[in-house]
Amino acid sequence: MVGAIRRIIAIARKEFIHIRRDPRILMSVLLMPVIQLLLFAYAISFDVDQVPTVMVDQDRTPASREALASFEHSAFFEVVENADSTVAIDDAFDRSDARIGVVIPPGFSADLARGQSAPLAVYVDGSEPNSAQLGQAYATALAQTLDREVRVDWLSRSGVDISSLGGIEVVSRTWYNPERRSADFLIPGLMIVIVMIVTIQQTAVTLVREREQGTFEQLTVSPLRRGELMVGKVTPWVVLGMTSMLVITLVGIIVFGVPLRGDLLTFVISSFLFVLCCLAIGLVLSSRATSTEVANMAGLIISFLPGFMLSGFVFPLNSIPVVLQWVSYIFPGRYMVVIARSVFLKGAGFNVLWPQVMTLAAYAFISLTIASLLFARRSD
Repeated sequence: MVGAIRRIIAIARKEFIHIRRDPRILMSVLLMPVIQLLLFAYAISFDVDQVPTVMVDQDRTPASREALASFEHSAFFEVVENADSTVAIDDAFDRSDARIGVVIPPGFSADLARGQSAPLAVYVDGSEPNSAQLGQAYATALAQTLDREVRVDWLSRSGVDISSLGGIEVVSRTWYNPERRSADFLIPGLMIVIVMIVTIQQTAVTLVREREQGTFEQLTVSPLRRGELMVGKVTPWVVLGMTSMLVITLVGIIVFGVPLRGDLLTFVISSFLFVLCCLAIGLVLSSRATSTEVANMAGLIISFLPGFMLSGFVFPLNSIPVVLQWVSYIFPGRYMVVIARSVFLKGAGFNVLWPQVMTLAAYAFISLTIASLLFARRSD
């Protein structure tokens, strides 16, 4: 037992020496995740505000100006042009200078004075569906608020006691992310995706590099057992993977202010199991790849696309096709994204997340076993 531990430490020490001698590896594992986190966190945002808007007032009355002022005072709309014709809206949409157009037609004030419905048109540029959908919903809600105010004013002027009228008051509350910041939603998942990409891709080339340098054959004919060799080679990458997870977690908390409300121990254990899963995937790719280029390409494909598309990081998994939902169970990012968001935002612990944690443990055991078998077969 003591001899086995000494041999494993010797292999791990050799791997650490290789990593230390190649600054590009340290940069890829420790520095690149931080850079990617900063770039993606600032570039990807689901917060929609200050939407460029063109206003067209064809009525030119105090009532129409008051209606348009409610749009101007909203933080959602940013008025970029006050025009006289709807042609200006078409031109602004064509130039991508505006996403929403609000038009008050002639006779708006007269219709209100007669107690009739006064039309208010909202044009939306659908080339950006997210902004279009939110803009239409917000404009409709704002128009409905104006409509209620106009009706109350008309009833008051007609002598109706509005205080005796009943009504519905909607009281809403947002849990876990009351400010609805997209950063709080994105960054916990983004951390997992970045670690998955970096860990799989770097591990995928480790055995291939040994074969290309001619040192793999020397290791296989040494007194080392296959298991000892594999554990020794994996240990440094586990340390680097956990270090990378620690660094980008601190960046997310300190720089972006993402709250950490849940059980830290559950997150640490889950991160360790997740790193093992990613390492196992990288070792499987490395044992089958014929060159460093093939290993790099395979690692990028296996980690990047599933990490973004099949982990629930960007799109809810229940909104993708059923076939892809089943495929997502193959990748560990699906489980770790749930754990990260639950720990960071919902304050969850092991009592809630044990199904995902145990799934990661089983995934790590099975994938490492497969990697060991392929590694032994490659060695033979």
